[in-house]
Amino acid sequence: MQNALVGQRVLITQSNEFMGPALCEVFAEQGATVIASTAALAEPGAAEYVVQSAGDFDVLVANLAHRAPSTPATEVAELEWRQVFAALVDPLPRLVGAAAPAMLARRSGKILVIGSAAALRGMKRASTYSAARGAQLAYVQAVGVELAPHNVQVNAIAQNFVDNPTYFPAEVQANPRFQARLAQEVPLGRLVSAREDALFAAYLCSSAADCFVGQVFPVSGGWAAR
Repeated sequence: MQNALVGQRVLITQSNEFMGPALCEVFAEQGATVIASTAALAEPGAAEYVVQSAGDFDVLVANLAHRAPSTPATEVAELEWRQVFAALVDPLPRLVGAAAPAMLARRSGKILVIGSAAALRGMKRASTYSAARGAQLAYVQAVGVELAPHNVQVNAIAQNFVDNPTYFPAEVQANPRFQARLAQEVPLGRLVSAREDALFAAYLCSSAADCFVGQVFPVSGGWAAR
């Protein structure tokens, strides 16, 4: 795939976290003009400000990151629940609400959510994080079919075991226990590279993917399929 995003202006949120660095690099390679925002989005009004400040753009990549708590379900406090949802769920309708009207008016645009496969398979001590990521995917499915008749495509990548600095930093990858887990749980036998994931994201944001609406694509080296 070459020059798949030539002429496209792409807003990528939290560009310094999660998949942000790889997305910015690969999208620029594919010809996009990348608008990289590092702003925090949890506070009301923050997402709308980022969209308004970006000016006109064709593609929104909602890259939302938050450290996953490892609290047993029976010990999850109200504060933890609210903080995780404020970071991962609340910004999403605000971003879409601010970005979609222009896309609908011109009958063209794409929105891609970088989500997590934690919503697709049960994980111990991850109830808060999994619930928030699940809410993201349900939102994408609903909004995707709603906006599709207007030629605006909304989709999501649900990923796990993808190389990124937020969830799999170098010290985690170097841990022998993690290496053993990787070999045991991931059929691919390794992390999906950040570039592999970003190239797929670029494809989903290109005109070649106009036929996909409201879909969730697992990218997890086979982990989500087990």
